[in-house]
Amino acid sequence: MTRGRGWLLLALLSGGVSAGEFDCIIEPSRTIEVRAASEGLIEKIWVDRGDSVKAGQVLVTLDSGVERAATEAARYRSTMQGRIRTGESRVEFSTAKYNRREKLAGQSFISLHDRDEALTEKRLAESELIEAKDDRRLAEIEFRRLSEQLRLRTIRSPVDGVVVDRLLNAGELADNRDLRKPILRLADIGTLFVEVLMPIEAFGKLVLGQTAEVLPEAPVGGRYTATVKVIDRVHDAASGTFGVRLEMANPGMKLPGGIKCKANLAGVNGRSALATPGVARPERKPAPVVAPSRPM
Repeated sequence: MTRGRGWLLLALLSGGVSAGEFDCIIEPSRTIEVRAASEGLIEKIWVDRGDSVKAGQVLVTLDSGVERAATEAARYRSTMQGRIRTGESRVEFSTAKYNRREKLAGQSFISLHDRDEALTEKRLAESELIEAKDDRRLAEIEFRRLSEQLRLRTIRSPVDGVVVDRLLNAGELADNRDLRKPILRLADIGTLFVEVLMPIEAFGKLVLGQTAEVLPEAPVGGRYTATVKVIDRVHDAASGTFGVRLEMANPGMKLPGGIKCKANLAGVNGRSALATPGVARPERKPAPVVAPSRPM
């Protein structure tokens, strides 16, 4: 049974439900536990419990002095030009030398052996130039790898929402292997889910995409429009109910999550708790008949 569905079941079974109106609860569309992708000392946490956050906003920074220095060294290596320019000069010189030897060999002024030596020197220079370019390419790839590692030291919000809880503080160790204690918990309330418990008689009367009216409890109040997104295909036989999820936009995150509400769905009527299938009515036993006592 999903969160909030327990009290919905109790409400449906214990109290009368007005026609077309069903108990529901408004919940965040998702709850996220924020953890570090790598182990590290927490340098600063930029938000606290109750703060609103935007997607992409910096939440936590880990100490990254070593990673920053390694990234800077890799960046410098990826821009080095010395070996490539040296290789280009050697290729240019060896090519000119070979061309001269080729002409002289054609006129029989030098031996073919001297010409072949010049050709070999030219090919070795070209290979050294290719190797220098390959090393620079590898340095660029290493720079990107270290940049990604450095990026992971800054944790950003994946959603628009609010901070539900803050479990660690600056100076503590963020251990990515410890799944029991995240750094922060976020709730996405930009979009809200409305969980409604419906009587089995309503099954088949609802369609995906159908609109519904949601009335949050006081003091929030108001009337809001939601859309049917999920209709459970597995029912609760004991209570004769099934779950329906509505999706409701929450511009400006004005509505909080975790509040009770009522939902009105067109074409679906409520029912009294006495008509709930699967719940036996208490059987009334006739009062025992006591025979009058005879006078002694």
